[in-house]
Amino acid sequence: QVQLVESGGGLVQAGDSLRLSCVVSGVPFSRSNMGWFRQAPGKEREFVAAFERSTTTTYYGDSVKGRFTLSRDNAKNTVYLQMNSLKPEDTAVYYCAVPYNGAGRWLSNYWGQGTQVTVSS
Repeated sequence: QVQLVESGGGLVQAGDSLRLSCVVSGVPFSRSNMGWFRQAPGKEREFVAAFERSTTTTYYGDSVKGRFTLSRDNAKNTVYLQMNSLKPEDTAVYYCAVPYNGAGRWLSNYWGQGTQVTVSS
């Protein structure tokens, strides 16, 4: 059974930083893609970042490039999302995922429960 448990969300001010964590079980973590998505109220779920294991390349959504960094600790089965220079438009529920690239889009069949990030102006 695949389980992804996020933590680290909260209420911050614009310009602040926050680090999300996700502990993963039920998949061979060191051999798996890992990623993050987010969903704001009234909007579709949006790709944020993904680490592609086969190429060891990390991809980012255009809206977070240069501000967010995905990292992982294989010893802890944990993936992180460091978020800097946060903006009010980053407000969303953030989901950890085991993503795959399908026809040029990042998708996932496995999701965490989500953690709320709220950025005040």
